[in-house]
Amino acid sequence: MDKVVLAFSGGLDTTVCVKLLEEKYNLDVITACVDVGQPKEEIEKAKNVAESIGVFKHYSIDAREEFADDFISKGIKANAVYEGYPLSTALARPLIAMKIIELAEMEGVTAIAHGCTGKGNDQFRFESIIRSMSNFKIIAPVRELNLTRTEEQDYARSHGIPLSPEAKFSVDENIWGRSIEGDVIEDPKNEVPAEAYLWVKSVEEANSVPEKISIDFESGIPIAINDEKMSLIDLIAKANKIAGSNGIGKIDIIEDRMVGLKSREVYEVPGATLLIEAHRGLEGLVFTKDELKFIDYISPLYSDLVYNALWHEPLREDLDKSIDFMQRRVNGRVVLNLFKGHITILSRESKFSLHDIEQISFEDKENDQREIEGMIKHHGIQASIYQKQNH
Repeated sequence: MDKVVLAFSGGLDTTVCVKLLEEKYNLDVITACVDVGQPKEEIEKAKNVAESIGVFKHYSIDAREEFADDFISKGIKANAVYEGYPLSTALARPLIAMKIIELAEMEGVTAIAHGCTGKGNDQFRFESIIRSMSNFKIIAPVRELNLTRTEEQDYARSHGIPLSPEAKFSVDENIWGRSIEGDVIEDPKNEVPAEAYLWVKSVEEANSVPEKISIDFESGIPIAINDEKMSLIDLIAKANKIAGSNGIGKIDIIEDRMVGLKSREVYEVPGATLLIEAHRGLEGLVFTKDELKFIDYISPLYSDLVYNALWHEPLREDLDKSIDFMQRRVNGRVVLNLFKGHITILSRESKFSLHDIEQISFEDKENDQREIEGMIKHHGIQASIYQKQNH
């Protein structure tokens, strides 16, 4: 019998997919859960569910450090923010798809499957990578059979698939962020219940005393917090805790999905918000005016590519090359004050600073102030001619 690798979370969609692939597609199912920083209990749950329903094989793949070093690092350097929030889920999907491809090649399967519906973004993000980086057939049972949530539940019951108590919210979590949707959150007129948040304290519960921290960067990547050097994955974990305890990183937006739908999305991105804010602050010190304008142009472009499932687009690789070249000078330290949901940059320093304290000082005598008069006379000269002609 032919085999298929199924990207597996252990939730209703992917659990039902196992039996659908066996029954309707006549395939042996290999399930794979790629760990990009979701809770450990989710990884364990996926393994237990896969074993309980008798899959052919199950794999748990640890990709956390690779996600941090090869994907999040690019997101930081590019200031990857889409419609107001640092990209997290979209940044992880290409890596998950790549890991699924590697496993599929190792296992010699004929197809790769996923449990995405036809309404969201993830179907694009998985399939664009699979199609561009392999020749595997793609199977999407939920979409292909046009199943509703209720139909999936009925199918599970009729096939003896145990149904876990449905979580109140639909949550996707990795080390860079946590997305929350569903239930009362779907309707924009409803407030987000406090119980939806796990990483970020409310303003009322946030630390009552301001917290001052320093973040050091090397080539655009944060390498230390408060003089403590650590790996990027550990630094992100620490940044999440520090920012979250200060009420930083809650984002509630109306998001434009790839399929054209608007959806109400809630994100917890404390560490990402903090690190990108610090990164931008340092760029302001070391980049020229024109470089900053260029970064402001390409950052949204980069973010759109990632969000819109175009990680494999050559322009994204081109932008990475340009960004990496510019980030060679983004070295230094930023000191920030965190308090009740707000971030204030207190100071920044870098050996590549373009700020010349001697020239800017009001006490400077080296630069003769009188020399500027010639420049002023010619500043806006065309506008001056126009005004005299027309008034």
